[in-house]
Amino acid sequence: MAVSKGTVFTLKSYRTQAEVLVKNYILSDPFIPYTSVVVGALTCKLVYDLTQLISAIYFRGYNGLTKIQRTEWKNRGVSTLHAIFISITSLYFVFWSDLFSEHHSAELITFRNSPLSTFALGVSVGYFISDLGMIFWLYPYLGGVEYIVHHSLSAIAVSYSMLTGEGQLYTFMVLISEVTTPEINMRWYLDIAGLKRSNAYLINGIVIFFAWLVRNLTP
Repeated sequence: MAVSKGTVFTLKSYRTQAEVLVKNYILSDPFIPYTSVVVGALTCKLVYDLTQLISAIYFRGYNGLTKIQRTEWKNRGVSTLHAIFISITSLYFVFWSDLFSEHHSAELITFRNSPLSTFALGVSVGYFISDLGMIFWLYPYLGGVEYIVHHSLSAIAVSYSMLTGEGQLYTFMVLISEVTTPEINMRWYLDIAGLKRSNAYLINGIVIFFAWLVRNLTP
C-alpha cells in the first residue's frame, strides 16, 4: 500500500517534534531529576500490572493465593526489577565507569555526576516513593514502621544526591546492597509456592550467601 508524500512528511514532522521534546525537556539536564522520578514511578506501575498478567497465565497457584498474597507477589516483582536495575547500575558506576576514575577529572570525586548517573538515581527515587505509597495504602500488610523508616530515609538520601549531584559515588556504593533483594524475593516466592524443601530453595539460599558476600566485600 503506497503512502502519500504528505503522510510521510507529517510522520517525519511528528518524529522531529518528539525528538526535540525528549532532547530539550525530558533529557535536558535541568529536567532529568524530575523526569527520571516520573519514569521510575510509571515503570513500577507497568511492572506491577505485567507481573499480574504473566503470573495469572504461567503460574497455576497464583489465582489460588489470597488477595493480599497476590498484591505482595506483584509488589515483590517490582522490587526485584528495581533491585536488578540499580545494583547493576551501581556496580557499573563504582567499578567500570570512568566518571569516578582518578584520571577522569580534577574535580573532587564527591561532586562528580553525569546525566546518566542522575537519571539512574531518579529512577530509584521513583521506586522508593511508589513502594512507600503501597506500604501506606496496605499498612501493615506489606511492612511495618521499619519499612516506612527504611524507605523514607532511602528516598531522602538518594533524592539529595540526585538533586545536588553530590556524593553520587557513595550513594551507588550503598545501593550495591540491593544485589541481595532478588534472591530474598525468590525465597519468598518459593516459600509461598510450597517449594521450601525443593532443590531450588537450597540453591537460592546459596546464591543469597554469595550475593551477601558481594554486598559486604564491596568498598
